Amino acid sequence: MKNKIATIGIIGAGQMGSGIAHVCALHGIRVLLNDVTLERVQAGLATVDGNLARQAASGRISEEERKAAIGRIAPCMSYEELAEVDLVVESATESEVVKRKIFAEICPLLGPDTMIATNTSSLSITRLAAATDRPERFMGMHFMNPVPVMELVELVRGIATDDATFDLAKSFVAQIGKKAAVAEDFPAFMVNRILLPMINEAIYVLYEGVGSVEAIDTAMRLGANHPMGPLQLADFIGLDTCLSIMQVLYEGLADSKYRPCPLLVKYVEAGWLGRKTNRGFYDYRGPKPVPTR
Repeated sequence: MKNKIATIGIIGAGQMGSGIAHVCALHGIRVLLNDVTLERVQAGLATVDGNLARQAASGRISEEERKAAIGRIAPCMSYEELAEVDLVVESATESEVVKRKIFAEICPLLGPDTMIATNTSSLSITRLAAATDRPERFMGMHFMNPVPVMELVELVRGIATDDATFDLAKSFVAQIGKKAAVAEDFPAFMVNRILLPMINEAIYVLYEGVGSVEAIDTAMRLGANHPMGPLQLADFIGLDTCLSIMQVLYEGLADSKYRPCPLLVKYVEAGWLGRKTNRGFYDYRGPKPVPTR
């Protein structure tokens, strides 16, 4: 196994996948960006291009660095193109069924030493690794959103992950200018084990009529010095993702304190998923976000 990543394949060109591509390309790594349609890949590339342009305009990177970074990212519409990459990072939707299907399709096409990482924010690394032909070369790499801004990558070993893979994962995190925090393979790991129950409790506070959306967010911004309120943060993460993580916690730990708030379930059923659908705990369709409750 190599001790440095030169080429990476990223499956999923959404908010997380495009962010990972951005950071890797900026640190000299060649990126193959894949998604189910060319339109999604092109949208991901447009996001990277726009974010790099903002970094260049602010002076955080040079124009030459911007051009070099965007030039290192190429669309990838076939898993066969991933045959020679050093690392594949799966950043598809937070669904075990979807992720297992991806692993079943890519594994026969990859080189024997290619490492696979999943960007899952809550699912069992051991169980996902068992769906591959290389559980010893499989890791959890949970990037934080937005990837170009957030410093942390949560590293999670499965029960079969070998030391060489773990060492390469740590080296890769340092290579792209991030810092690693190592978590054990328990539901939702560390960050979301702490963060999502707080968000869920904020939704309960709203559900029970203790405070309005605006009051809850203001209270936590000014009273706890949080950069954004928990309901605003839930909209940013995506309410469907919040619900998925709470369900993983509730089912995986069998503790009633992790029961998803019925109001969160209702919003997801309504398709009010937050910023990505322009409605969640706030309505984003006008010039200024307006609380929906």
